[in-house]
Amino acid sequence: MPTTLNRPMFDRTLWHQCELAYSQKPSAYIQLQDSYQVNVNILLLAQYLDKHAFMLSVEQWQSMLSVIEKWEDSVLVPYRKLRRIAKKHLPEDDYQKMLEVELIMERKSQQLLLQKLHLINGQPLTTSAGISSNVNTYLSIYGLDDSAI
Repeated sequence: MPTTLNRPMFDRTLWHQCELAYSQKPSAYIQLQDSYQVNVNILLLAQYLDKHAFMLSVEQWQSMLSVIEKWEDSVLVPYRKLRRIAKKHLPEDDYQKMLEVELIMERKSQQLLLQKLHLINGQPLTTSAGISSNVNTYLSIYGLDDSAI
């Protein structure tokens, strides 16, 4: 009789853990975002899922990307570019307000990812030959691996 995968509970608290991971080396994440267009929220989610032994395939990671693609391409990324340009021209408190708005937009992306995650069936994370980690699987979409972090 096959064993049932104990699916971890995925709720908003997972993003708190992701934010803690981000805070340990933000410049590395931003470098991947700026240089390779790696989605930081998805990368942090991959790290979280690795810790909870819940493996997704390359196709599932691509599906996660497609869920937020329209939102981020039409709203978040252009706003981020505008904020970066405005940094040189705004008082610090106004710039901080722009950062807060961007964070609200990031939270929208996180909500979309969380909704999609609830629809995906992951596999137990194993050390078998074809499965390395969510981080490596996700980064392979960009031709990278976990040494890039």
